[in-house]
Amino acid sequence: MAEGGNVGEFLLEAGEADAVAMIDRDGTHTYADLRAAVDILAGRVAEWGLPPGARVGLLSRNSAFWAAAYLAILRSGLVAVPFATVLSPADVLKKARFVDCDSFLVDSGLSRAFHDVVTSVGRVLSEAALDGAGRGRQEVVPVEPDADAVLMFTSGTTSAPRAVRVSHRNIRANTTSIIDYLDLTAEDRILVVLPFSYCYGASLLHTHLRVGGSLAICDTIAFPETAIEQIRQERCTGIAGVPSTYQSLLRSSSFETAALPTLRTMQQAGGRLPQPQIERVAAAQPQARLFVMYGATEATARMSYLPPELVRERQGSIGRGIPGVTLSVVDPDGRPVPPGVVGEVFARGDNITKGYWDDPEGTAAKFVDGGLRTGDLARADEEGFLYVVDREADFIKSWGIRISSHEIEDAVVQLPGVAAAAVVGRPDEAAGESAVLFYVTSPGADLTPEQVLTHCRKTLAKPLVPHEVRRVGELPLNQNGKVLKTELRTLASS
Repeated sequence: MAEGGNVGEFLLEAGEADAVAMIDRDGTHTYADLRAAVDILAGRVAEWGLPPGARVGLLSRNSAFWAAAYLAILRSGLVAVPFATVLSPADVLKKARFVDCDSFLVDSGLSRAFHDVVTSVGRVLSEAALDGAGRGRQEVVPVEPDADAVLMFTSGTTSAPRAVRVSHRNIRANTTSIIDYLDLTAEDRILVVLPFSYCYGASLLHTHLRVGGSLAICDTIAFPETAIEQIRQERCTGIAGVPSTYQSLLRSSSFETAALPTLRTMQQAGGRLPQPQIERVAAAQPQARLFVMYGATEATARMSYLPPELVRERQGSIGRGIPGVTLSVVDPDGRPVPPGVVGEVFARGDNITKGYWDDPEGTAAKFVDGGLRTGDLARADEEGFLYVVDREADFIKSWGIRISSHEIEDAVVQLPGVAAAAVVGRPDEAAGESAVLFYVTSPGADLTPEQVLTHCRKTLAKPLVPHEVRRVGELPLNQNGKVLKTELRTLASS
């Protein structure tokens, strides 16, 4: 295949016909099964007569159907638009109209819940299309490497939708880099708890298909022990999660005591897991290598990783750029700052996307000089390892001091019985902002806010001690498992 061509073909090149590609709620699917499904769906999509680059929605639970539909859209020279299944029908329609998407592939198990979507758009296909006879091998539609492949909605909470334009080149570059540093092979099988509609979840699909490996779908982590049982049953070699994934495993499963001899790789990204919990995860399964990673939808998925052997030596670091990615720390004018000085993380590489759909102002603000302004503030050490201090938006400005929410959260989760913590700023007439801490306890723990506050006073400098501490049953999470600090700010002000 030509360098940088249609990534839908690139992702399916390696899998042996009789090798397992995916295990989902319907059973085991080989690469031959997956390729046949892609051909049938691509043939049916071709009957729609859509122009090159037309947007096609994908509304499905994680499954072999999701993978086949996604690859069929890409190979047809069209643009895949994945939608999170936790969205309301009104939200799906709003986002679909925003990107001019009137054609959908829909998981039939969702047709009732999303009846308004199915009946409002012009063209719909479901798994029922796979019951018909295929039209044989469908030709892959050639595309320019920088043509849009996917419009990936960010998980932000702005009122207007924001969709990142991910190109065929972007996916190819990021996929190749991730495979390189994780050393993935056809023998790898990843347990998938993240939605494929999320860039991190999609990267698991990309990387494991590309090497001819396999994916085992875990439908829910509401009961974390099911993930442990599935790793054991399906002999998974890897697991990937966001901080809340690992916090759930630590809090409510046998993760720290279970024997999982096949597990060799653990991936953590999608936000910062406090260092004490990183060390617990690493110690829980010592035969497995823990990769702490950093990324963004605007960078396709991953931008950096910390080698597992440096997890303790480089505490709090997100590592250095993945192969093909250069990360630097810059001042507001884009000039590099010296080691140890806090600035904004700036990224360059073929994984940096083209910007946002129909948002020239937002694109111009974030995508500068061929690179990405991430909005994360960090410092670099003399060897180029980066340490994120906080999101620019999450800093708390109190009495003229910039307080990192991360520093407070790290101190709080060191207290036995605390499973998760999040800190936000609340408007304060005198101080400007005051810090409010929300925390979740482990099962059986009965830590009062007063006890947590006493711990903070003992372990933190006075300016970092929260003004208020609140115990909650759980932290609010978005569809990808990330903590919604916007909701916590609203709660803190109520």
